[in-house]
Amino acid sequence: MDLSSLARPQAIRGGSPGPLGAHAARRRSVQLLRPCRPTVRCSVEAAKQQVQGIPAAVAAAAEAEAARKECFGVFCTTYDLQADEKTKSWKKLVNVAVSGAAGMISNHLLFKLASGEVFGQDQPIALKLLGSERSIQALEGVAMELEDSLYPLLREVSIGIDPYVIFEDADWALLIGAKPRGPGVERAALLDINGQIFAEQGKALNAVASRNVKVIVVGNPCNTNALICLKNAPNLSAKNFHALTRLDENRAKCQLALKAGVFYDKVSNMTIWGNHSTTQVPDFLNAKIDGRPVKEVIDDTKWLEEDFTITVQKRGGVLIQKWGRSSAASTAVSIVDAMRSLVTPTPEGDWFSTGVYTTGNPYGIAEDIVFSMPCRSKGDGDYELVKDVIMDDFLWNRIKKSEAELIAEKRCVAHLTGEGNAFCDLPGDTMLPGEM
Repeated sequence: MDLSSLARPQAIRGGSPGPLGAHAARRRSVQLLRPCRPTVRCSVEAAKQQVQGIPAAVAAAAEAEAARKECFGVFCTTYDLQADEKTKSWKKLVNVAVSGAAGMISNHLLFKLASGEVFGQDQPIALKLLGSERSIQALEGVAMELEDSLYPLLREVSIGIDPYVIFEDADWALLIGAKPRGPGVERAALLDINGQIFAEQGKALNAVASRNVKVIVVGNPCNTNALICLKNAPNLSAKNFHALTRLDENRAKCQLALKAGVFYDKVSNMTIWGNHSTTQVPDFLNAKIDGRPVKEVIDDTKWLEEDFTITVQKRGGVLIQKWGRSSAASTAVSIVDAMRSLVTPTPEGDWFSTGVYTTGNPYGIAEDIVFSMPCRSKGDGDYELVKDVIMDDFLWNRIKKSEAELIAEKRCVAHLTGEGNAFCDLPGDTMLPGEM
């Protein structure tokens, strides 16, 4: 008997769910997943080898712990579908894995996902929540809150600490969990600490996720973490990986709208170029307000080049100073926006920002890094880079500065991307937005 079958989420299949509110169509399951060891599938034989020379009772307890499952109310209840109850009115279940699922960002995000805000009111969803040994009880609490919210679209919830289990068959992976930067921690050290997390998660995605899984890396430094993740997932397309810069785009739209005296929905074609750091470049040259170039509406070039740019770059740090915590709710909103941009056709003539793999880019940006650039999507989860952008010296010089920073970060994590020994020569210490 292979204990791996007991350690995996036992997702119940058998056809599309029935109409909303049809009790017979409800299929929900929450499992608490605790493997023998992180990232290693457990078996009876392996368990026996590990407990050789230990009393049988202790060995039995170890095996029982490896196979342990806990359920919460309706998520454990199965209602059998009758043939005549099957319907095509709902889509096939979509599996969304979330790391750092017990954290503040996820506390806002999970309920948006479960409500249908991303995929629509005809899309049932399974949430697969990844935490740590320390956060297991918190994950149980999250599952209880999701249960109490009575979301009809939420069909399954699985919780656990092993990415090889939680990422299995994932259609989306939202990688939020990362170690925050504390006082006295060097940028290079943070790159290594968090890079190891994303290297392991990349390997897990490579092994067990859907071949079309879409990965959004949120944990900082997100651009380089996304690069590490995709390098450790060679069997997945590099186009499947994104670094979240949508919050920066949203912040830039807000500032332009305030200056122009319009509502934010009048701002379009906003690009964030580069790294999710203070070298990022909010592009006012290509942005538009009510269909007109920003520079025609706002003729204050000094404000655009200085106040606007610096405000967007440092917005996360200022928020921490004001509130004493990083931006969790607005980050969750931006993750939702980023996902919707990939599952909804981009409005004609507009585009959105996301950090993507640069190889083959049309702008002349260095290849083999993850860099935020303007993209369009047909709503199929894929994207294409926008070619009809203009450059001036101010924009290009800023882009090259962010490029240099990302190239230096790449050298710093070479041991995690399979490119040899790491060498850190970071050009200054650019505090990441949202870092302590």
